[in-house]
Amino acid sequence: MNELDHNLEDKLRLLKLWFTKRKGSIVAFSGGVDSSLVLFLARKFQGKEHAIGVISNSESLKNKDFNLAQAFCELFDIQLDVIRTQELSDLRYIQNPVNRCFYCKDHLYQDLQKLKLKFPEFDILSGTNFDDLGDYRPGLEAAQKNQVNAPLVDCKISKEEIRTLARYFNLPNWNKPASPCLSSRIPYNQAITETKLREIEAAEDMLNRLGFKEVRVRHYGTYAKIEVGKDDMDKLLAIKDLVIKEMKEIGFEQTQIDQEGLVSGKMNRILQPIDLKKISQ
Repeated sequence: MNELDHNLEDKLRLLKLWFTKRKGSIVAFSGGVDSSLVLFLARKFQGKEHAIGVISNSESLKNKDFNLAQAFCELFDIQLDVIRTQELSDLRYIQNPVNRCFYCKDHLYQDLQKLKLKFPEFDILSGTNFDDLGDYRPGLEAAQKNQVNAPLVDCKISKEEIRTLARYFNLPNWNKPASPCLSSRIPYNQAITETKLREIEAAEDMLNRLGFKEVRVRHYGTYAKIEVGKDDMDKLLAIKDLVIKEMKEIGFEQTQIDQEGLVSGKMNRILQPIDLKKISQ
């Protein structure tokens, strides 16, 4: 284990206190590093019988991420319940409004409320971290509606501190690139379909196989835009013809390479001139 600085040692003690004064946890688990740390700490501080991870194997989750999440729970002997949320049957979700994430998280948290009926003394937890409060995240409203707790927020744990703690505990995904849901690759107000989600997943898997660790394939209907890190741009341009050929086989008639490179949350730029508080009302 690497050593923690004094500030993070203090925060880890706060996290331990946060968990130990509660009976048990039902953790909304995605396989990402944030919810992985929450689930790991629940298992560590509350015990196996009092820490349950719940993952939705829905259409918007990459199959690769689902398999990694299962392996994580096997590695640390954690209870994992697999459910199937039905957001693609919700017209409000598939219309892809700017508060799409609210409907997704609301479906998930309502399903977790049903599980809570079996464990009434357990709290429902999310992996929301302190940095998330500074971004537009409609899912936070769904969490508030469904009384979902966020220990990383309560203990003021930043994203960088999460990765440091995950590395300290030797979590295998401590440096895993962010992997937002596949629906986030589709521009707002363009319909979400299972076909689009599968095309995005196939395209990003193809790029991963070609050696690009962190990618986004934005789906604009008949064409796609590929984002990779700035350091990978020359490599991508060198094999551009191969990539375009592969993309066409997946289903994209045209493919563009975004010269700006990968920018997380790029789809939210259209929201900047808008009063986001009004959007969520």
